[in-house]
Amino acid sequence: MSSLLVRDAVVVTMDDQRRIHERASILIEDSVISAIVTGGEPPAADRVIDASGQIALPGFVNCHTHAAMTLLRGVADDMPLQTWLEERIWPTEARLEADDVYWGAMLAIAEMIRGGVTTFNDMYHFFEATARAVADSGIRANLSGVLLGFLPDAEQRLETAIAFAREWKDACDGRLVTMLGPHAPYTCPNHLLERVMSGAVELGIGLHVHLSETADEVEESRRRWGMSPVQLMDKLGLFDCRPVLAAHCVHLSDDDIALLRDREVGVSHNPGSNLKLAAGIARLPDLLSAGVVVGLGTDGAASNNNLDMIEEMRLAALIHKGTTGDPTVVSAGEALYLATRGGAEALGIADRVGIIEPGMHADVILVDSWRPHLWPPHNFVSHLVYAARAGDVRTVLVDGRPLLVDGDLQTIDEERVMAEAQGRAERLLAGASGP
Repeated sequence: MSSLLVRDAVVVTMDDQRRIHERASILIEDSVISAIVTGGEPPAADRVIDASGQIALPGFVNCHTHAAMTLLRGVADDMPLQTWLEERIWPTEARLEADDVYWGAMLAIAEMIRGGVTTFNDMYHFFEATARAVADSGIRANLSGVLLGFLPDAEQRLETAIAFAREWKDACDGRLVTMLGPHAPYTCPNHLLERVMSGAVELGIGLHVHLSETADEVEESRRRWGMSPVQLMDKLGLFDCRPVLAAHCVHLSDDDIALLRDREVGVSHNPGSNLKLAAGIARLPDLLSAGVVVGLGTDGAASNNNLDMIEEMRLAALIHKGTTGDPTVVSAGEALYLATRGGAEALGIADRVGIIEPGMHADVILVDSWRPHLWPPHNFVSHLVYAARAGDVRTVLVDGRPLLVDGDLQTIDEERVMAEAQGRAERLLAGASGP
């Protein structure tokens, strides 16, 4: 049995009591947290990380990404969502190859690890390539292949996604969780959604779907089906799958919110992407007060344009104070919960990650608090949400394995990843029109 001791940190546990230990050590044995030592001399271990002056907390859970879209970062900005998708993104993605996705995903993973993300939930093309990137990098992920019903080979792609979900289920020593990824009700005909449901039930896996992202989407659903996208998904039976992660959920009625709560659907709140694409501002305070399980996501780097979960925490806290006129709405503690434990709950993996306590998997990050913008240390949680930066993350552990140590990536050749990503992005965009 191998052991690792994270010594003398401020430990923000995110446990049920929201305990913060101002000086504690975390003992990790193999992949699991075995003890939190708050007094006396901590036990010996095979390896010791000196965490004095640093804040230890659960790794961030990015609930909604399209990782390989890092290759398209900055190439289609300041456009309406449908124009962005139909005229720039989908035509460019039609030229993707599997290796493009691998290197784009590796670029995203490098960025996410540097920002303290230990788990991401991804929906994209060539999902096998993203799975290889997860395996090679050591990060944790929920992966699903995107289903776009308008593609001529949509049915075959769905069968391939189901086969992938079966083959890779609980791969990488359990770090990789497979799901199915129907893009959205407006891009997937009902007969394909029914096959998605049957495939998910057969394999005992969940779903990842865009839902009620824009006002036009909701209006079209009501015109065509006489109900909202949330109600349509429920009528078709897709909410019978567990878990279901619904991304965006910006335009919701009170009935939609109650349905999401009652059907235990997890929601990914993506404030940065929603603002940039002018999709609107989700009813986060209402979702939380109703008891809906909510996490945070960045969306893809083509619509954000980064994968910075600290920025998403800050936006989630600030936007809703401004729109409601209530400075107590979405407190710093609530925002941090959304980025960690809430995300784990939304993805159905809260039995493994999202809390620092004995028995949980050792997905732990260390944030350097000895920075001018994080000083004086009056309130550690407030500082993490309102003042910290992604670059303050110094060390990242997943299953107790160091992926970042004192700012140095341990499992990724960053220089090669960036070079490969640049070359593949240039090929994809060669001859592309537009700004």
